[in-house]
Amino acid sequence: MKAIILARVSDKKQDSNEAQVVRVSDYVKFKGLSVWKTYEIEESSTTGDRERFQEVVEVIKDSKEPIALVVDTVDRLQRSFKESVLLDELRKVGKLEIHFYRENLVLGQNSNSSELLRWDMAVMFARSYVLQLSDNVKRKFEQKRRNGEWTGKAPMGYQNIALDAEKRLRKDIIPDPNTAHLIRKMFELYATGNHSGKTVRIAIAKDGLKSKTGKPLAFSMVNFILSNPFYYGIMRCKGKLYPHKYQPLITKELFDRCQEIRKGWGKKPFQYAAKPHIFRGLLRCGKCGCAMSPETAKGKYIYYSCTNAKKDLCKEKLYIPERELLKPIYDILGAFKAMPQEKIDEVVTGLRRSNESKTSYHENAVDSFQKEYNLVQVKIDRLMDLLLDSSITKDDYDKKFKELKERQYEINLHLEEHTQADENYYNTASTVLNLAKNALEIFKGSEVPEKRKFLNYLLQNSIVNGRKPVFTLREPFSTILTFANQPIGLREQGSNLRPSR
Repeated sequence: MKAIILARVSDKKQDSNEAQVVRVSDYVKFKGLSVWKTYEIEESSTTGDRERFQEVVEVIKDSKEPIALVVDTVDRLQRSFKESVLLDELRKVGKLEIHFYRENLVLGQNSNSSELLRWDMAVMFARSYVLQLSDNVKRKFEQKRRNGEWTGKAPMGYQNIALDAEKRLRKDIIPDPNTAHLIRKMFELYATGNHSGKTVRIAIAKDGLKSKTGKPLAFSMVNFILSNPFYYGIMRCKGKLYPHKYQPLITKELFDRCQEIRKGWGKKPFQYAAKPHIFRGLLRCGKCGCAMSPETAKGKYIYYSCTNAKKDLCKEKLYIPERELLKPIYDILGAFKAMPQEKIDEVVTGLRRSNESKTSYHENAVDSFQKEYNLVQVKIDRLMDLLLDSSITKDDYDKKFKELKERQYEINLHLEEHTQADENYYNTASTVLNLAKNALEIFKGSEVPEKRKFLNYLLQNSIVNGRKPVFTLREPFSTILTFANQPIGLREQGSNLRPSR
């Protein structure tokens, strides 16, 4: 069989493509495969369209004979299930055989559910590690905000400046000498009570505060500025308020006076609160695709019916009791509960090999940051020698010392991120499998809002055909359930239960 070797990195800190190709080439020889093409790709597996990966898929599709796609490990091929859809279709029709070298896993047309589950779970864990890093970046930004640092572009009236000659990401924010006084004037005019947002916009445009296109500021921008607490010393991010360390342009009293006047111009918004229902927003009509809306009868009986938003497609309005929709849900969760422990152990054993690839990436990233930290420390030591030799002034020393220590602080944050991601990674397997096995008890013991969140996590694209619900499980739960019910097979159990890859 002809083989395509695929190696991928998303940044320079990961294992090189060359090293991956060397390892996989030895494996290809051992398996008696013939190397047809080799792809060394540098692209992210979680962002963008993955053009190089799509190129490989097209080559496989165009081939008139089966192809063996050989990769070092699962996370070098993919970190999401969207690639699984493309590859699995080719595998099912016999056009593709996938070899994962480190996991010792080969997937072909006749692969069983245990092997497919190992693939799905390895993909999920690869995705989990990336998400943990993303969460840690968010935590780092949260910590910066708590320290009074703004993590985005400076608001109008301020400007971003670099703090070091090397132009690293470390920046500061200072008042813009060209616009700060005009922002202050906007608040002062509005606080008189004699101006609306529109008249402030006109007045300030005459003084020179305009948009980048040279036109007066948009009315929405004027409103945004007049409601932004950043200008008196408080930054707002995702609904939370944090005191910042930058120079205010106005006083809090002036800001509060403007807010009182703004309330006088506004109208009381219309508010409503939807009652919680288990399937709200989770079901659609199988005939017209419109949402299934809940209604309550006699104060306690809940029914779902098509909203018929597309008109005339659903002429007969059917009311389906919520208890009927819950019956197949309890069947699904009961099937999870019946999963034998020996099958869980089989999956976990297969996943241990996936940990090796994650550990390799983790160690390489940590090693790279540690080397940079040590290099910065050497620079600090040399800096002290220069000061002792009177080669630099005390002011120059203090400035450079601050820059280097700040860089070490950022490196420590990166190291902490990878450490936390490493610790959380090992909890994922047991969490998912235990959640699946105890899903029935968790669901029964939850309140309506929690039940809805639980089903939103478990289901996707679920529909109702007439009075018959068709629930589609998300990955990896659909594969877990298939594995749990082997050898019967989930797809033969009933039409009201439809897993999808």
